[in-house]
Amino acid sequence: MEITEVRIKLMEDSEDRLRAFCSITFDNAFVVRDLKIIEGTSAPFVAMPSRKLTGRCGRCGYKNHLRCNYCNQCGTRLRGNFDLKDQESSSNRLYADIAHPINQVCRDMIQMIVIREYHLELERAKLPGYASRYDDDYFDTVIPAPPSQTSHAPQSSPPKPHFDDAERKPTETSEVSEEANFGKGILGETTAE
Repeated sequence: MEITEVRIKLMEDSEDRLRAFCSITFDNAFVVRDLKIIEGTSAPFVAMPSRKLTGRCGRCGYKNHLRCNYCNQCGTRLRGNFDLKDQESSSNRLYADIAHPINQVCRDMIQMIVIREYHLELERAKLPGYASRYDDDYFDTVIPAPPSQTSHAPQSSPPKPHFDDAERKPTETSEVSEEANFGKGILGETTAE
């Protein structure tokens, strides 16, 4: 697995420790957005995209954030009134990662590459005419086709397998046209035209 693109959106007037948002692309095929670059005590670090944890109101069942005092749906006081099915047991966390590495090697790779790109983006931001690419559309990126699809002929979808009604297994001829099967009933008989 390789990180093939990193996009940084600097947060210039941030009052807290948030310095930038980031998106990373794996193998020119999979994008993870909204990683955060946060100023730590000694150096910036990367925080994975996350969501606020919720709990259900005991009265109406509406999902509310864990720190809510009252239900946003019915107004019931919520302190200690959540259905614990939605909460992670014995946890005081308020957020859960949406996407995250599952081993330290991957975490270190992401951290190193993103922080390096963050420092480069800070240098680019000093140049005249700087514009962040973070919000650019990912579909504008040209990704080369796999070697098997490099011909200039228009690509058609692969033929659908034809099933023999008696055995419900694909028959040896998969090139049976849809017109030949038009009107085929439950018993496999064709209707008279």
